[in-house]
Formats: sequence, C-alpha cells, structure tokens
Amino acid sequence: MRVRRTLPQRHRSLIGAWCFVDHYGPDEVDRTGGMELPAHPHTGLQTASWLFGGELEHRDSVGSLATVRPGELNLMTAGRGISHTEVSTPDTTTLHGAQLWIALPDHSRHVEPRFEHFAPAPVRGPGWEARVFIGSLLGATSPVHVHTPLLGAEIMLAPGKSLEVDVDPSFEHGVLLDVGAIDVDGQELAPSELGHVPHGRSTIAVTAQEEARLLLLGGPPFGEPIVMWWNFIGRSHDEIAAYRQEWQDQIMVGDHGDVVADGREVAEGRFGTVDLGMQPIPAPVLPNVRLKERH
Repeated sequence: MRVRRTLPQRHRSLIGAWCFVDHYGPDEVDRTGGMELPAHPHTGLQTASWLFGGELEHRDSVGSLATVRPGELNLMTAGRGISHTEVSTPDTTTLHGAQLWIALPDHSRHVEPRFEHFAPAPVRGPGWEARVFIGSLLGATSPVHVHTPLLGAEIMLAPGKSLEVDVDPSFEHGVLLDVGAIDVDGQELAPSELGHVPHGRSTIAVTAQEEARLLLLGGPPFGEPIVMWWNFIGRSHDEIAAYRQEWQDQIMVGDHGDVVADGREVAEGRFGTVDLGMQPIPAPVLPNVRLKERH
C-alpha cells in the first residue's frame, strides 16, 4: 500500500501528544491485497484508527472485536502492553485512511489496556461538515478517554469555502490534508501535506480552493521526551530493548529469527494473545546504536 508518513518528520516529532500520522490510500484492494496485519505489540501509546474509505476488522488481546468504518473512531489504549490485528474486510474494494498514534504521558503510560469505539455525529454549517472524534470543536465533544488535552476532527469544505474555528490557544495544531487544496493561515497545503500552527492562536482559518477533506489535530506541547521505535513508546533505549525481548520471548522466536508460534500458540505475557490463525510479527533487529529521545 502507498503510505505517507507525515509525522514524525525531520523537523517535528510531535504535535501535542500526537506522535505518529500515517496517511494511506486510496488503494484498490484487488491490486494491493489490502491490509493484513497479524498480531503485533504496542506500549505507552494510544492508536486512533480513522478511515475515509473501506473497512477494517480489529481484534486485540483484551478481547475486542470491532469493525473500523469511515467516520468512526477506534481508539486502542496500549498502556503497559497490548497486541492486536487489523485486516481489511472481504467487502472492501478501496482502502483509504489515517493511522494515528498518541503518546501517553509518564503518569499514565502503564495503565491497563482498553478499547473504545465512537461514531461522532456530523456538525454542519454553510459549505462545511465536521466530525469531532477526540476533544471539543465547533460545539461538539467526543466522550473517548485521552490522557492529555487533545483535539482530533475531520473537516470537509466546499470549493471556495472559508471556515474559521475557535481553538484553545494553549494547543499547537497540525492540519493533514487528505484531498483537495487549502490555505491554512497563509500556508498552502497539497494532499498528504501536514501543516503546523504554533500554540498561542485562538482561531484557525481554513480556505478551500477546491473541495477538501482534512484532519485537524491539536494539543498542548507534550513536554516530555519519548523514545519511539517500531511499535513501542518508552523513555529509554533499555526500556524499549526490554519490551522487544518480552515480545520475542512471548511469540517464541527461534534461534534463526523464525517465529515458532502461530496465532494460537503465543505464550501468555505482557502483550496478551490474539487468536486469528496468523503468525505474529517478530520485532526487527535493534539498530547498532542507542535509540535517541524525541522531543
């Protein structure tokens, strides 16, 4: 699949607690094979799955089974450790969406894992429509549980429409454009580009040159260094290395790097088990240098 990693990037590691934004598709499943992610682990973060087209089936080690649909949020809190699978559904012909991660602050990064699903009702005005899936905007509020103040919303604009939204001045914001062409406070964005608006602004103005769909993400500057590698977020190289080894031990990786376990034979441990009959994904080899903090 075509994936554009818009965060982290060379000059920016986080926007608020948002630490990872992958923008993918639209891809024809008949050509690409769709998404088939066997069991893999996470620590110290929340995953927010948001689709523009297609459907995914989510299973995780706390027993959740949910379908990810366009305009609906699946929020998985990894906390101390979780594993999950994501597979495109048989009826999906085109897959298109964003995968987002939220770094958990130190005081809650070891919480018990959990899963939440939320379908926000659309908020509409002349030439625009929004769905607020995290936080509050345009008079709508999401009930899902996050561990730092955050904003996540999808906004659709008609051609030539301008929308000015009131935002929390303590937040910095990111604008990921999915389709169309927009101007955000003087920044012109093309599809898959991520614009940044520093904290201190109480309004953000967006103008669509053509029909547009965007994600507006925000939060106060995170203020904690993190170490992020593969699917783990921790606070040090040694912590990440320990998580990696626990996963490898749990899925019983052999001497030659092969996975001994299948989906039904994973040992109990920090990351739990997901029974889908597919071999879990082994962790890659750690780089031959110590992992650096992101700020």
